[in-house]
Amino acid sequence: MECRTNHLVSFIEKTVKKYGLGRENLLPVLREINEEFGYVSGSAFIEINRLMDISIGEIHGVATFYSFINTENKGRFVIRLCQTISCDMSGKDKIKKTLEKELGITFGQSTPDGLFTLEYANCMGLCDKGPAMLVNSDLHDSLTPESTLDIISEYRRKR
Repeated sequence: MECRTNHLVSFIEKTVKKYGLGRENLLPVLREINEEFGYVSGSAFIEINRLMDISIGEIHGVATFYSFINTENKGRFVIRLCQTISCDMSGKDKIKKTLEKELGITFGQSTPDGLFTLEYANCMGLCDKGPAMLVNSDLHDSLTPESTLDIISEYRRKR
């Protein structure tokens, strides 16, 4: 398990103070930690437990229930491609192949430079605009291989 840094501890303290100590505030706290650090580490679980008096098991359960909360270090940009039947019928496989070819990885992997991670996700609520994907929290719909390459280029520029 990684060491708790001063930045991690102070960020969690500030975030818990912002939302409050109640269990109903656990998810917003987890989301902010995930956004700041790219994932919620074991050390973060310990700090949340210490500050909010919620068991580590419950914190882990909430964190792993939601696909948008990472519990392991991933690429700076996590690309989640919708895998529902609607997106399948709209051309998801072309987008999958485009992403894998362009990034040189398969789904479930991260690029060696730590910039991208490919994952699947379930419904994003864009069934009429598929195929769709999330890059971190940014939604992209009506994807084509060409628009997918443009999106990847845009995120590469954001390094």
